[in-house]
Amino acid sequence: MSHRPAPTLADRIAAAQAWWREAGVDYAYRDEPAGWLADEVSAAQPAPAEGAPPPAPPVEPAGPPVGGDRASWPQDLAAFGPWWLGEPSLDAGGTHPRVPPRGVADATVLMLVPMPEANDSNVLLSGPQGRLLASFATAAGLAPEAVAVAAALPRHAPHPDWDGLAARGHGEVLLHLLGLARPQRLIVFGRNILPLLGHGPAQAAPVLSELTIQGRATPLLVAYAPETLLGSPRERKALWHRWLEWTDLDE
Repeated sequence: MSHRPAPTLADRIAAAQAWWREAGVDYAYRDEPAGWLADEVSAAQPAPAEGAPPPAPPVEPAGPPVGGDRASWPQDLAAFGPWWLGEPSLDAGGTHPRVPPRGVADATVLMLVPMPEANDSNVLLSGPQGRLLASFATAAGLAPEAVAVAAALPRHAPHPDWDGLAARGHGEVLLHLLGLARPQRLIVFGRNILPLLGHGPAQAAPVLSELTIQGRATPLLVAYAPETLLGSPRERKALWHRWLEWTDLDE
């Protein structure tokens, strides 16, 4: 009986390679990712000191301030409408038209809503939301000429970037508008508007409060946005009770 000599290490390696080559495997693979650029990165950037905090990510600029040069802002309510329609920095554009506020200065109540309705063109809140607020005003005994209506945004927008607007100073424009309007009372429909008016988003929205506008304290009532009120009889009832309580304080 003949004995084959034991294969050498080189023979075993060659046999293993031949086996995998016959199986169609030409390369060696790993499940773990390899740091191919590790040496280049370490050569280009010095390693941070031990215990040092990681570098902060670059801060993207918020964009140009809303409204442009404040010296060019309108100084009366009549001039605000055309400026609201034409100032380029007030919004980023869209398919819906810009719509101006309506009403006169020194109105008994100014209703501030988030944005125009989707089908508005020349008149703010010309659809179901406007009819809802008009019915509320009638029930409250307010004549149409005693109510002013304004929107926080010039045009209807599906998903507004409220944080970005606040960072760019959009709230200053709204406060300027309210200063020109000088309403006796202010109802804010939509809590996304509150941070633009200086009310921190971490704070609870007030039911009865006031807003200081150019040094003048204006009674403030906060409610849900009109589209939410349209779908919620419960919230409409709650708003009515808050209105009665709010106005009863003056009696």
